[in-house]
Amino acid sequence: MGILSSLALAAFFWLSSALNFLLLYLQIFYIPESKRPKATGLLYRSVITLGFSVAFTYFFFELLGLVVGWYLQARSAAKSEKILSWAQSSDYTESGKDANGELRRDQAEQLPENGDWCGIIGFFHPFCNAGGGGERVLWAAIKATQERYPKATCVVYTGDHDTVKTKILERVKDRFNIELHTSRLFFQYLSKRKWVLASTWPHVTLLGQSLGSLILGFDAFTLLVPDIYIDTMGYAYTLALAKCFFPRMPVGAYVHYPTISTDMLGSLDGEEAQGMNAGTGKGLKGFFKKRYWHLFAASYRWVGGHVDVVMTNSSWTQGHIKSLWGRARAGRQKTSEIEVVFPPVAVDELKEAIAISEETEKNRENVLLYIAQFRQEKNHTMILNAFAEMFHKPEVPKEVSTAKLVLLGSVRDSEDAKRVYELRLLAHELKIKEQVEFVCDASWPDILEWLGKSSIGVNGMWNEHFGIGVVEYQAAGLISVVNDSGGPKQDIVIDRGDGPTGFHAKSPSDYAESFAKALSLPFEEKIAMRLRARSSAERFGEKEFSDGWIVQAEKLVELHTTSPDSDFPELGVCAVTIAYLAFISYEVWKIFR
Repeated sequence: MGILSSLALAAFFWLSSALNFLLLYLQIFYIPESKRPKATGLLYRSVITLGFSVAFTYFFFELLGLVVGWYLQARSAAKSEKILSWAQSSDYTESGKDANGELRRDQAEQLPENGDWCGIIGFFHPFCNAGGGGERVLWAAIKATQERYPKATCVVYTGDHDTVKTKILERVKDRFNIELHTSRLFFQYLSKRKWVLASTWPHVTLLGQSLGSLILGFDAFTLLVPDIYIDTMGYAYTLALAKCFFPRMPVGAYVHYPTISTDMLGSLDGEEAQGMNAGTGKGLKGFFKKRYWHLFAASYRWVGGHVDVVMTNSSWTQGHIKSLWGRARAGRQKTSEIEVVFPPVAVDELKEAIAISEETEKNRENVLLYIAQFRQEKNHTMILNAFAEMFHKPEVPKEVSTAKLVLLGSVRDSEDAKRVYELRLLAHELKIKEQVEFVCDASWPDILEWLGKSSIGVNGMWNEHFGIGVVEYQAAGLISVVNDSGGPKQDIVIDRGDGPTGFHAKSPSDYAESFAKALSLPFEEKIAMRLRARSSAERFGEKEFSDGWIVQAEKLVELHTTSPDSDFPELGVCAVTIAYLAFISYEVWKIFR
């Protein structure tokens, strides 16, 4: 709905509520008591007046959002033109363009249908330089978009003020081995990122971060209004904000993890539940927490109804998002299905770099490798306790007594650095300091080296949305020990009919037992399981992600290129509203007559 439609509807409901209120006032205070309508008639008129007032309030705020959106678009129009002009004029011969920035004729003839679409696609990813699995999705998505739409311009909204474009792209190349067309990629630096940090909201964190994302989203739109807007980090409330300001802007979401899920709601009461809030739903405080979470889930459903195209990273995430957003999206006539697009993993590169054979098996060390960002939910503490339990058992085999645990991950900020320090102290307290090594912010070559010489891959997060690290383990031939939940259980470490590809565990004792089993497997079975795991990982390659992403991106481009309907209400609607206003006006006139 456009400004004219909202203005017309707001005006109609304002006039209707005003005239109904006037009519009600006259019927109560002006008409003689003998001619005054019965109490039921007055009650009916009061309800009608209240209904029109509520409708007016709704359309007034909708109109306000559209006016703000119109202002933001007008404000950023000059910047959009400048960015598009700059991208077009850039000397980009390596992408098949001539010195004037135009595609060569032979290159242009190879473009797919609508490949010459030249709009701006905004990617909302405030922590684009974090170096985790979510960031691999972002950069692989941009790469796929650039290959499908060479004339499109990609803009990343980020809050990483401590670095510049060249440094970010160097890290992308170093960490993920992804090269991007720099002349068609721009960054807009957000200034309100603190509002989405958990530390900013020590209480009501879910609601606080979601409200904070609205502030951050508004910050993004004050910088630049794109033609298509995609959230790749899980800030779904910014998608509803985009629709509030720009109803015709296609919006898409790549959902790594639902902000709230039925599993989270169930964990509040679960005796054996896992997660950071397990068992916190008891008592008076727990009662209010449950009510708060259920109300938040209702708002999350409403937000999801605004999203035009939804992608999820696993079957587990898809199931939860369908249960939360499915009905709301259907109510808003969103016809695009919620699709699984598995995250990109460098499966082919890992297969080429790391061989699996009897000879290479002899070179592997008894190393348990855990690749994960140093975040609380990654459950490094449980893994340390499990390793200590295994290591300190009496009469353990040689493979266990010589085992080593390597915790490898990126450190995003001071909170992560503090967590690494606390984990080092815990390793010391558990008397496994000499058996544990921390590797922070490793480059891709370093990661390849660890994958090549390790034997076991570890995943400790409860309800991990997908688990890119687990796929990397499998592609590299590691035997995985993963949490018995989420994506690793449902999509990755599965038996495809030819035998197991790893182990599942829940408690520290389960992990300790699984670690020992994996390390103690017979020589031939280790090789066989590594080969099965690698074969299973081929489902999650970079090409598979690119193909899936492009299908969804094409839907967004099609929505943008489709001619919008008229901005003014239909003739029939106008006739009904005018007739009703005439009727109410006649009722008022009869009283004064």
